[in-house]
Amino acid sequence: MNGPGKLYFRYGTMGSAKTALLLTQAYNFEERGMQYMCFKPIIDDREKDNVIRSRIGIERKCEWIYPDTDIYELVKGLYEETLVLKDWILIDEAQFLTEAQVDQLSRIVDDYGTNVVCYGLRTDFQSHVFEGSRRLFELADSIDEIKSTCSCGRKTIINARIDGQGNIVTDGAQVEIGGDDKYVALCRRCWRNRRIESANRNTIKFE
Repeated sequence: MNGPGKLYFRYGTMGSAKTALLLTQAYNFEERGMQYMCFKPIIDDREKDNVIRSRIGIERKCEWIYPDTDIYELVKGLYEETLVLKDWILIDEAQFLTEAQVDQLSRIVDDYGTNVVCYGLRTDFQSHVFEGSRRLFELADSIDEIKSTCSCGRKTIINARIDGQGNIVTDGAQVEIGGDDKYVALCRRCWRNRRIESANRNTIKFE
C-alpha cells in the first residue's frame, strides 16, 4: 500500500484547458518515472480510439469507463495483474461519472493510497450540477477551479449550448457531446443577456 492518497477535483468551463492540464500532468509523471493511468468515460464518443486528446493536439492512451464499470474492481484487477500500484490516476470528463463511480474512486484512494485527479465540468448548459461533479464536491479532499475569462472580461461559469445560428439553447438532453460548434463558455450576466436576445429573435421570427 502506498502512503495516504488524495481525491482531487479540478473543474472549469469548456475551453478552460482542463484536458491540456491533465495531459501535461501525465507528461510530467512520465519524465519523473512515476506510475500513472488515464481514464475517460465512454459517453464522450468523439474519439474512435481510447485516447484523451486536447484541442491543442496532444494525447494519451486511456482506459474507457462505461456507465456500469466498477472502477474499484477494474483498478484492483489491473494492480493484481501487474503487481504495480500506480501513484496517480487521472480522469478526464469526470462530470460523466456516476455517483457510485466517484464513491469507488474514493475507495481506491483510501485502500491503495493512489492519488486520483478528476478533471471536469461543474454544471451543464442549464447551470445544473452534473451527478459526478456533485459527488466530487461532496467527497474530494482538494477542489480547485480552473478559471477562464468570458469575452466581457468576467469569469466564465456557464457552459452555454448554442444552435447553428449562435442562439442560446435552453431545452434538451443534459448530455450532448460537442465542441465550439455547440457550446460557448460565458459569465452569468452574458448568459442571461444572450438568452434574452435569443428569445427576442425567436419572438420576432414567429410574429
